[in-house]
Amino acid sequence: MHLKGENLSFGYKKDHFILKDVDISLYSGEVLGLIGDSGSGKSTLCKILSGYENNYSGTVSLDGNKIPSGIYNPVQLIFQHPEKAVNPKWKMEAILNEGHVVSQDILDSFGIKKNWLNRWPNELSGGELQRFALARALGLETKFLIADEITTMVDAITQAQIWESILNMVEELNIGVLVVSHDKNLINKLCHDVLYLSDINTVNY
Repeated sequence: MHLKGENLSFGYKKDHFILKDVDISLYSGEVLGLIGDSGSGKSTLCKILSGYENNYSGTVSLDGNKIPSGIYNPVQLIFQHPEKAVNPKWKMEAILNEGHVVSQDILDSFGIKKNWLNRWPNELSGGELQRFALARALGLETKFLIADEITTMVDAITQAQIWESILNMVEELNIGVLVVSHDKNLINKLCHDVLYLSDINTVNY
């Protein structure tokens, strides 16, 4: 499959763009890196590609077709801060299975322990919560993951474990992944190819 963003532009004020005429393309099974400075629009681009931000110009398509709204989105966004993506009033089992029942294979792949399921979000570490976020995002209909600085807040060992699990799942399920980071060493280790946002964004700072 082919996820494509064409002529994507976004600004909070008229004629004051953060992103302008951005083209980006990602294929199934591809691990693509995107590097950009803080405040350069990386997270906004992630939200546009995954349907979280609709106030933009340009088109986002999947195999040439507009991604339909109101059903399961095949493009799943994983945020930098997983605690902001969960309901603090729900226990982890309810959060995990909100959209679909996550398979035991995926739980095992991300090292999610059975006794974590009965905990509240504030009883888990950031790394543990991020494992839940990833497991929840890997539904049967997921075709692409947009990973926005997802291991910035965890230690090096947890970072390595999470990315090893992701890469294994990508290969097994033929999922495309956009790895968004400012960490060039991480990007170079993980990705087949690398884009610099400054090279594809025509905004003049």
